[in-house]
Amino acid sequence: MTVKDNHLISYASSLYSKIPKYIDNISLKNGKIVISTRSDYVNLLENFLHNHVACQYFILIDMTVIDRLTGKRRFELVYFFRSLMFNNIILVQLFTDGLTPISSLTSQMRGASWLEREIWDMFGLAFSNHPDLRRILTDYGFQGFPLRKDFPLTGFIEVRYDDESKRVIYDSLELSQEFRFFDFQSPWQNSEFHKNT
Repeated sequence: MTVKDNHLISYASSLYSKIPKYIDNISLKNGKIVISTRSDYVNLLENFLHNHVACQYFILIDMTVIDRLTGKRRFELVYFFRSLMFNNIILVQLFTDGLTPISSLTSQMRGASWLEREIWDMFGLAFSNHPDLRRILTDYGFQGFPLRKDFPLTGFIEVRYDDESKRVIYDSLELSQEFRFFDFQSPWQNSEFHKNT
């Protein structure tokens, strides 16, 4: 364990001692502090990380979602905060079922607006109190959420141009897939090179 890791562990334990109510779990992964919290505490936790003199996490670098596909709380939402004062990045994660809205951070951090819209558009996670929650990357009439693991790879509709009617046509997509047998044996196993080595 390095000196930096020891410093981060002591910093994480001091954070936990200050706000134990808002933190479910705190750990160290890949040289970053990871805080697990509940969706009702996101605003309060971010407010603490932003305003406390020992934190000063003023920048929301990114937000991302991990879709686990199974379980009651299948989505893991991760916030990446940066403190320029202490040259440190902290991750805040929470788990949600995808149906319960998550408190928006737009009133505290303006940069959260576009990131939350992207997550709404790609994963379908709603944010309460967001001033402009609408699609940002897909088309207006797009149905579904393309980065969910249960979204079909080809989508639900097919768009094509019809030369006869001189217009764009939207058709329901039907894919028939035959049963395929996969041979997982390596083609190199029976080669002359493999036998000689």
